[in-house]
Amino acid sequence: MFDSLAQKFASLFAGLGRAGKLTEKNIADGIGEVRTALLEADVSLEVVRGFVDRVQAKAVGLERLQGVAPAEQFVKVVHDEMVALLGGELPRIRWNDRGPTVFMMVGLQGTGKTTTCGKLALHLRKKEGKKPLLVAADVKRPAAIEQLKVVGAQVGVPVYAEDGGRPEKICARGLQKAIENGNDVVILDTAGRLHIDAELMDELEDVRAKTKPHEIWLVVDAQVGQDAVRSAREFDRRLAVTGLILSKTDGDARGGAALTLREATGKPIRFVGTGEKLEALEPFVPARMATRILGMGDVVGLVEKAQEAVDHAEAQEVAEKMFRDTWTLEDFRAQLRQFRAMAGKMGGLKGMLGMMPGGAQVPQEALDRFDEKQVVHMEAAIDSMTFQERMDPEVIHGQRRARIARGAGVPVSTVNELLKSFKLMRQQVKKLKSSGILGRMAGRKLDKMKQQQLDEMRRRGVNLDGLFPADDDDAPGAGVLRKR
Repeated sequence: MFDSLAQKFASLFAGLGRAGKLTEKNIADGIGEVRTALLEADVSLEVVRGFVDRVQAKAVGLERLQGVAPAEQFVKVVHDEMVALLGGELPRIRWNDRGPTVFMMVGLQGTGKTTTCGKLALHLRKKEGKKPLLVAADVKRPAAIEQLKVVGAQVGVPVYAEDGGRPEKICARGLQKAIENGNDVVILDTAGRLHIDAELMDELEDVRAKTKPHEIWLVVDAQVGQDAVRSAREFDRRLAVTGLILSKTDGDARGGAALTLREATGKPIRFVGTGEKLEALEPFVPARMATRILGMGDVVGLVEKAQEAVDHAEAQEVAEKMFRDTWTLEDFRAQLRQFRAMAGKMGGLKGMLGMMPGGAQVPQEALDRFDEKQVVHMEAAIDSMTFQERMDPEVIHGQRRARIARGAGVPVSTVNELLKSFKLMRQQVKKLKSSGILGRMAGRKLDKMKQQQLDEMRRRGVNLDGLFPADDDDAPGAGVLRKR
């Protein structure tokens, strides 16, 4: 959603860095570019003016700090103001310690509200350890109840539903059912309309009065633009909304609504929907989102996603095999699968790059040239090999390559590219080992290992000799190995 904006900010900051020092002129030029970038991203004029005025007031008064480049100080001013614009420190969820916590989900039809209810239920179940119940309160839209039942089954969360009746009474009975079953969270999927009308608001007010929800969260389609701000204000006026969820942020929206909503409504953005999968819901953290908007990546988020996707025991085993030069195509296949799992949780390669520092500056043409299906095709090629071929790729000659390609349904060029990539990676590992760099990297880990772990590595046949240059007495971990 913020790709275009992130690219503009990354380009601006890179230019300031090359300038070496800040002057009144390049500060003015920088602020002008910030203003233009925000307006092009569909941020409202009122919000842009306030943001730019605050940045300008702080930038003009910048004092030279020893060891800190002036351009970096300007970046920090913009970053701090962006964090403040996005909400700063988020308030905690108002959990009910005397019964179920009730979340009332509201929004216009087509914003993805029902799917978001399922995503929220899954998040609370897996990440918060809660036991949620979904309540189908949209009795007007055809198939809305059935849709929620399907979503509930997919996320492993029960759904309370009735064939008809008043929504507020259905919600009240659903809440009673949650109490009887020991559910500690109730998520009310209320009705939506194509536009705000009196009938809808009266119905939602009745549900609120009957269930007394602890949180009322408005689901907003990030691709709607400034219209989302107007509807959000009306929902808040009638219902006293306590938070916002942005859906469909993986689309081609320019992101201006997200930056405007918090400032215009005063309500915190709680979550963002980052894809169609039910796992694609992320807590909204202003500081981390600000770094992504400014083209600085989100390393914390990247690590969190990697931890979810990567099998750590498998990764450690692969790393050890690379270290011992016993790495095979089977291990390479495991790495390809982990890469795909990570990419899937981050919205593909583009999503992964967006979370890396400097990723916003990768040219779009380079991304367009990369076909993520290549990874799938490489996996298929490895699957088509015999056990001997996966263990010893040197035996794969021309006829075998043709057979592997036919079995995988890919061109021979894919098999050639796979073997070439595998060979290059093994060569790089050997270079690192011969230079001592890999040994020093391993040494930092070995210093922290208990002695029995070193003994276990030797028992399993890991040769630790020669990992460090003989003349490098200061190499981290060298002392540990010499004592043995």
